[in-house]
Amino acid sequence: MGELAKIRIIEDDATIRALLEMALLGAGYSDVASSPRGDDGLKMVEREKPDLLLLDVMLPGLDGFAIAKRIRATPALAATRIVMLTARTASEDIVRGLDAGADDYVTKPFDRKVLLARVNAVLRRGLPVTEGMDFDGLRIDEASRTATLRKKALDLTPGEFDLLVRLVAHRGRVFQRPADERTVDVQVAKLRQKLGGWSDHIETVRGVGYRVG
Repeated sequence: MGELAKIRIIEDDATIRALLEMALLGAGYSDVASSPRGDDGLKMVEREKPDLLLLDVMLPGLDGFAIAKRIRATPALAATRIVMLTARTASEDIVRGLDAGADDYVTKPFDRKVLLARVNAVLRRGLPVTEGMDFDGLRIDEASRTATLRKKALDLTPGEFDLLVRLVAHRGRVFQRPADERTVDVQVAKLRQKLGGWSDHIETVRGVGYRVG
């Protein structure tokens, strides 16, 4: 997808909004636009169906959590990735953002290179998995973005689904995550809760990441 990706920004701070636009344009993303308000920004997303949305949490008109939920409830926007931007760092806020449908979560202030690396990573997510593959009772259908465990549907957020796909598609290999990445840790914890006994397949490789075996 790379530079051809359509990226939209909803951020009320004019300085941060300008920095985001310059960083993305400087990295080669040519289709970038933004909005300072939540309500207007949601209309922009619904109209333009971007590949990725950089979404602030505290916004006038409509907050980021509500926007993420609206996007995830709209079938036509199923392919839109969401990276939430906020000064909040508490685990509860990270969980709330992921539960609302965010694919990743970046805290302010952020390093330009780290932000771009996250954008690139989110755009690359969704590695192919054999349709209907059965792994100890777990079946994943990437085309319909559904997962079942022993014939019972799993209620996963988009970020949790993508992480499960990556772990299972690369089972036996370690999924490395940046040392400062808390989002993956939160998603793995939530996945383990939802997978119950199957979560024994998810191994923590201390100081490195996770592996499914």
